Amino acid sequence: MTSNQSVAVFGAYGHTGRYVVSELRHRGWTPILSGRDPDKLDALGDVHPELDVRRACVDDAASLDRALVGATSVINCAGPFARTSAPVIEAALRAQIPYLDVAAEIEANLDTFERYADRAREAGIVVVPAMAFFGGLGDLLATAAMGDWASADEICVAYALSSWKPTLGTRATTQVSRQRRGGRRIVFSNHQMEFRTDDAPIVDWTFPAPIGTQKVVAEFTMADSVTIPRHLRTREIRTYMTLAPLKDLDDPDLSPPAASDKSGRSAQTFLLEVVVRLGSEERRAVASGRDIYAITAPLVVEATQRVVSMRGKTAGVVAAGQIFDARDFLRSLCPAHLSIEIH
Repeated sequence: MTSNQSVAVFGAYGHTGRYVVSELRHRGWTPILSGRDPDKLDALGDVHPELDVRRACVDDAASLDRALVGATSVINCAGPFARTSAPVIEAALRAQIPYLDVAAEIEANLDTFERYADRAREAGIVVVPAMAFFGGLGDLLATAAMGDWASADEICVAYALSSWKPTLGTRATTQVSRQRRGGRRIVFSNHQMEFRTDDAPIVDWTFPAPIGTQKVVAEFTMADSVTIPRHLRTREIRTYMTLAPLKDLDDPDLSPPAASDKSGRSAQTFLLEVVVRLGSEERRAVASGRDIYAITAPLVVEATQRVVSMRGKTAGVVAAGQIFDARDFLRSLCPAHLSIEIH
């Protein structure tokens, strides 16, 4: 581990940001608390009086530069990422430190790969977008399942959530994505992202026990469909989401997910299954656990530790499975955070 233990967390007072701060501290790192809202930032600083608090705004480059002084890396937890990713990446490039985020926004992640691949590589900096439940976890599972195959005919990503109480950040990022798409859906098909205007189909998907066969929305595209094809060769990425949690997204109640234990995790459970198919053969990897927001913290913090330790060995904008040993990474989160099965 590096002697510099400071990690800047932008959006530290948000729902996911608080989990990230706690996870960093649990692992012996020193978070630098940063964000746009001075009242929320000061309130978090009162909870962690020994930590440095640095207010920063995405439209004030100097404030972002001050927030990153002395940091070994920066984790961006502040959505909508369509507005925050580019300014914070620019600050990370100026500071010459790795950047990671937890963006689930498809468009924001596409922008990061397309705009910063060359610049990050030239600067010798690692940028890891979507290092969260949606994006990083599915990508790692797909990579682990793929194993020694050079390509696959299709990769299926199926989500089973018991419920989905969206945070205010999730609601905001969803609105931004919908506006950018102009009411269209987006899917990865025939080696590329495609827009579609019809309704997403409803089909059956058989999850491992005890969930079993469920009605799911097909073509439920998330950040995994951006990260996976960056390094795994496949013609089709097929995605599915169980119906029950989608009804929760329309709940007018704006309160955050309710804590069910002292760690703050909600009672929500999840199972994420990835199936890779090549001809008549099939390989699969399954992860299960609690609270899709809480699990993001160990995912992005583990990634941060690994990126910092390999500094100078690689550079550019990369997906989780592209830069990390997928099976080793997943094993590192078991059993404290995840249950994993790879077939």
